[in-house]
Amino acid sequence: MTDAKAGPEVGTDQPGFDRRLLPPMLLGSVLNPINSTIIAVALVPIGRALGAPASQTAWLVSALYLATSLGQPVVGRLIDIFGPRRLFLLSTGLVGVAGVVGALAPDLGVLIGARVLLGFGTCAGYPAAMALVRSEAERTGRDSPGGVLTALAVANQTIAVVGPLLGGLLIAVGGWRTTFALNVPLAVAAVLLGLLRLPKADPEAVPTERTTGGTTRRESLAARLDLPGMGLFAAMLVSLLLFLMNLHLRDWYLLALAAAAGAAFAMRELRAATPFIDLRVLGGNTPLLATYGRALVAYVVAYSFLYGFTQWTEEGFGLTPFHAGLAQIPMFLLAIGVSIVSGRSTSVRGKLLLGAAGQIVACLVILTLGGDSPLWMLLLVALIFGVPQGLNNLALQNSVYFQADPERTASSAGLLRTFAYIGSMVASSATAASFGQHADTGGLHRLAWVMLGAGVLYLLLTLFDRTLGRAAGHGTRASA
Repeated sequence: MTDAKAGPEVGTDQPGFDRRLLPPMLLGSVLNPINSTIIAVALVPIGRALGAPASQTAWLVSALYLATSLGQPVVGRLIDIFGPRRLFLLSTGLVGVAGVVGALAPDLGVLIGARVLLGFGTCAGYPAAMALVRSEAERTGRDSPGGVLTALAVANQTIAVVGPLLGGLLIAVGGWRTTFALNVPLAVAAVLLGLLRLPKADPEAVPTERTTGGTTRRESLAARLDLPGMGLFAAMLVSLLLFLMNLHLRDWYLLALAAAAGAAFAMRELRAATPFIDLRVLGGNTPLLATYGRALVAYVVAYSFLYGFTQWTEEGFGLTPFHAGLAQIPMFLLAIGVSIVSGRSTSVRGKLLLGAAGQIVACLVILTLGGDSPLWMLLLVALIFGVPQGLNNLALQNSVYFQADPERTASSAGLLRTFAYIGSMVASSATAASFGQHADTGGLHRLAWVMLGAGVLYLLLTLFDRTLGRAAGHGTRASA
């Protein structure tokens, strides 16, 4: 890790995680989830203000995930090479620019552009945090010192669930534009913390030479970055996500383009001296691939609930944006408690199984809801969803930390988010297809069946994964 020796010095007699790194790590990592969730209660007010139906405002969700899915592994690879500081500062600065553009946007097109900027701007926070955890672990000789992985999971979980409530409060006070303007002070705080707290990269730590077969040669910047590999990866991912955003046979060419770009990407990466994504290593890492698969289906359920259920509570049940966010307080409280308590456990498999069961039960309850259901039924659904919300993110994050190549921690963490966002794109497409022009009860039930199918698949992927026992063994160090 490039910054393993470049961090602020701590007493050498009792080495421990440098707590001064926590504020920028935590704030940077939550910029994406806060923008992912706060928009949930803003979709209906934005649609009313700009005259756009739910099928069009769904692009506000898709645009951010499209940009972030592409940007996370790319920025993560840059962090693996150059260290987190510069990438963190550039990205979080872009978040502030996106906040200004969104707050002043005259139409839906500009607003979608602002969400794209937010997607790219929030790319560095999570990979940078994971890279810092790894570098501090190497410096101190302790895996995840001080339970920092748990702190990251709890922080992300807190923001993810409190986002709709915060969004409803902001909309009630200043309208939907305040949900974009919020990014300006957050970006300023993140940049200042990054300047003051993040370690400067050591130029000597950035590898410029590579030894192959006993021959040492100097590598150019382009070779180390693998720009052709990044370009092919972008073509593959963008084509796939554009297809997923609006599933229809008339768009078959996008799927064909994704397959062609994927094949070219695989050929390039298998031959590259310094690949963007080392498929030879990744392909032999079955536990990590299984974790990525679980992340995809888990987030289909999570984001379908976040966006679909929230829209229904406003349009199908009649709650205001503020009260729609308020209805998720049970999930917020329970998820935080579950994350804190489960962070002390060494069992990854147990967390995943319980999280899968929680998703399935919540989907079954949603199938019983209607426009005349009592309010306590909505609160019950939110409460049940608090269990998987508190368990899944932590278990998946810990799995990647211990399963990934230590030299590619940031890019592996970025790929975890990419698979999660592919799941969110599937969720966004399923939500738009289920609701159409109006988020009614029939559409909610159609969406619930999609969620239930994904939840069952998540359970099966966990039940038949024999590698989880080894990940559980690592969990002891993760919570140390």
